[in-house]
Formats: sequence, structure tokens, C-alpha cells
Amino acid sequence: MKPQVVDFSDSNIANLGTELEKKVKLSAAQTEEAWKDVGKQEGLWVWRIENFKVIPVPKESYGLFYGGDSYIVLHTYKLPDGPKLYHDVHFWLGQETTQDEAGTAAYKTVELDDFLLGIPVQHREVQGYESPLFVSYFKQLRVLKGGVASGFKHVEEKEYKTRLLRINVEQKTTTIREVPLGLNSLNRGDVFVVDAGLTIIQWNGSKSNGHEKNKAMEFTRALVGERPKAKITVYDEGDTDAGPFWAFIGERGTVPEENKVEEKPFKKLLLCVSDSTGPLKTTVVATDKFKRDQLKTEDVFILDVENQVYVWIGKGATKQEKNEGFNIAIKYLNEQGRNKIPISRILEGGENQVFEAYFDK
Repeated sequence: MKPQVVDFSDSNIANLGTELEKKVKLSAAQTEEAWKDVGKQEGLWVWRIENFKVIPVPKESYGLFYGGDSYIVLHTYKLPDGPKLYHDVHFWLGQETTQDEAGTAAYKTVELDDFLLGIPVQHREVQGYESPLFVSYFKQLRVLKGGVASGFKHVEEKEYKTRLLRINVEQKTTTIREVPLGLNSLNRGDVFVVDAGLTIIQWNGSKSNGHEKNKAMEFTRALVGERPKAKITVYDEGDTDAGPFWAFIGERGTVPEENKVEEKPFKKLLLCVSDSTGPLKTTVVATDKFKRDQLKTEDVFILDVENQVYVWIGKGATKQEKNEGFNIAIKYLNEQGRNKIPISRILEGGENQVFEAYFDK
């Protein structure tokens, strides 16, 4: 029986059922070593959720994620001008993760936040919609099919199961994402690799750049380093001798331009979540341009900048406002069909430079 896949419109810990909460708390009470010694110095930590437990990911596997799993990532850093430690904690949800895994990741993220005295900025990340901050942690970000509890088996290199990988460069990070093996997955703006074990084929879209081609070659050479008998073949779009590549794809046809999203006018919004007049209400404070003094300590605010949403928690906000702010942000995005974009929760006094940059002083 295939596990229930997570509904990203309902992926916050406040929405979890009590049965899951009992299981997670019981597991934590029995054995919980995950947070020992983390966040005490600058660094990066990654954990995967397995059977309601937080399991450390080996450092050599940092940047490798499976779409059937959920993960927690902690980044601890200092600013150049001071000794204070800052933390960003992300829970990453694969597109095929289960509701239990997603819920456990969210719950444990809150637990880690508490362990670090409520200082971290919390982020929800969904596969394929990762924030630039999350991507920046890794020199190479690989997202493959598979998972612990999803009913899939992790794809090991030695199994040589043919897969198609899309390779591009986001900021300084090489992203490698497994996509369906077929013509519809191709576009001219990226580089693709067919990984068939001992046969590795790199296909360069006509609009891909030299940096992406070089990074793809580095990746394929690394594969050969693991499989000495493997052979690499490289084709450019339009090569007439690329028959072996098309044989794996299954058909030859017209490849579309780089996938582009139709740009529509977007107004950035600052919303206030408040129960000061009785029932909890959400009202628009400003559009497009924001002033720092519009954030009032007695309320919760939602900042929507199109590709990212921030939930700012004022120190003087009521318990209801604090508990419901993140949920309201999720419902707000869900109503607009944007429920997979990154959401970050920031406590007053713990703002980062990215958040502050949206406000005029």
C-alpha cells in the first residue's frame, strides 16, 4: 500500500494530529541524541527523518536529498563584525514524502528551535521550490527519487537503474534533479545527463551556458570515478549522431526553449495578523514599499515578496497570534495556488539581512 503523500497546504506542526504528536514525543523521550553539541560553533548539520526519529546524514552526503523523504538542515554562522552566533533551521519536504515524515520534520524543527533558545529563523522548504538561501549551503544539490518510508528504495549507483538528471547552476550551486525519462523533461536552457550505469551521456541544450556544461562534466567524471568501467559521451543539441541519447529518451522531437513562467504584475504585500479588536483578523498594511516602523511589536506580520513569504512574530504578540501566524500564511498561499514556495518564521530581534533589505529605514 502506497503511503499518503504530504499535502503541502497543511504542512505545519500546529495542524498535526495528536496521535502523531504522541509518537514523536515518545520517540524523543526514549532516545534523542540529534541536538547534542549542535549550533555551538559555525557549521552545517543535516538530518533525515526515519520512523519518527532524527538521523544524522553523513557529511559526505550533504547536498543529496531524496524526494520520498523529509530533512532538517541547520546553518549556524557569525557576522563579520561580531562573535554572536546566528541560526537558520530549515525543514525540507520531498514531493513524495509522507504526512508523518513531514509532520515529524516540522515538529522537530520547533524542538531544535527551542533547544537553541528560540534564536533561529525557521524555514519551510519544498522540493523544487527551495529558497536561494537553502541552495547556497551546498556546492552541489542533488535531488533523486526514493525514500525511507515512501515505499521507494533509494537508488544506489551499483543498481544502474537508468535515470535522467537535469543540471543547471543556481547562484554558485550546481543543482542536479532527477526528472522523468522522456522528451517532455528536456529544454534548451539546461544540460541533461542520462545515467545508465556504465553508459553516461551528457546532452547540452543549445541555450545552456559554458559554466553549466563544465559543471555537468565535473559531475559525470565523478560518476566515472565511482565506476571505472563507465564511458562518457557528450552531445550538443542538433548533433545528428546523438541516436544513443534519443534511444534512452524514447523518442526524438522538438525540444522547447528554456521553461519560462509567464510574468504577471505582482504587488508585494505586508499583512498584519491581530486579535486586538476581538476575533483574529488579517489586514493589508502596505503594498510594494515598506517602512520598518510598520512592524508593531504587539502583532504578527506576513511579508509576501512573491517568491518568499516571511512570518514576523512580535515580542508582544498574543499567544493566539503567535500560534496562528504561520498557519494563516500557509492558508493565504494555498488560496492563491502558491503553497509550495518557501516560508520563513522570524522572531522580533532575530531578523536577518535578507528580511531587513525589504524595508526602508
